[in-house]
Amino acid sequence: MKPAPLQYVRPASVAEAVDALEEHGGMARVLAGGQSLVPMLGMRLMRPSALVDINDLGAELGKIDGRGEETVIGALVRYSALETSPVIAERLPLLQEVVRHIGDRQVRNRGTIGGAVAQSDPTGEMPLVCLTLGARVVARSVRGERTIPIEEFFEGSYANALEPEELLVGLRFPLAPVHCRFFERGRKHNDFALLSIAVAGSPDADGRWSGVRIGLGGVNDTPVLAEAAAARLEGRTWDTATIAEAAELALEAADPPDDVRASAEYRNHLLPIQLRRVLTDLAGAEPWKT
Repeated sequence: MKPAPLQYVRPASVAEAVDALEEHGGMARVLAGGQSLVPMLGMRLMRPSALVDINDLGAELGKIDGRGEETVIGALVRYSALETSPVIAERLPLLQEVVRHIGDRQVRNRGTIGGAVAQSDPTGEMPLVCLTLGARVVARSVRGERTIPIEEFFEGSYANALEPEELLVGLRFPLAPVHCRFFERGRKHNDFALLSIAVAGSPDADGRWSGVRIGLGGVNDTPVLAEAAAARLEGRTWDTATIAEAAELALEAADPPDDVRASAEYRNHLLPIQLRRVLTDLAGAEPWKT
């Protein structure tokens, strides 16, 4: 099928882009990488009044910038740029590792971090890692700019806190631990994940961990933090019993769906097993090397 009739807008600046979104009263959609939007337009699952193509806005939205204790990534930064960036390798190693699990080379050459977060796929790798690393979403409209903590951003499956006239312009990350791990399980290569796990934390000289964050994907209608599990690990050395207890506590954050990829029962069975393995590997490993 072909998309329904729409207006095509190619702004020359972020200001023009948000003006176009305002003009169409929430009925316009933003085109960046187009990995999800273009198929939905073709099947007429989405019928916007206008398409606002931001691909000419790389000068404003295509930068990676390390600023002291903060790393700022523009919404139009491609996966492939994240994958090869020395700034990301040094400051956000978990993010760089997760990118390598996304699609194939063609997808990574087109897909953008902003598009993935705005899409808010509960099985998506990028929403999960942004949640695990405590990012803040920067959104802009004709009324100005606001920053949304990632913990408040995802509101449901493919739903988020962006207003219809707002443009996601970037993400701000705090300094991230270099001790981190990522796990993903799907039915086949490049399929949607039925379970994904991201963990980050910092051990001190005595082996006690701090800043522990555990993100889970595919087990709820949004990516979620396993807060009870992380609390069990915080400030402690990780022995076998502690890790096993934390892995079971992660189930408190899970309310998985039954769908064509897996049953809720299977996801609940898989979660503590795989989290235990991830934590065991992380406890005995050196910092992430990329």
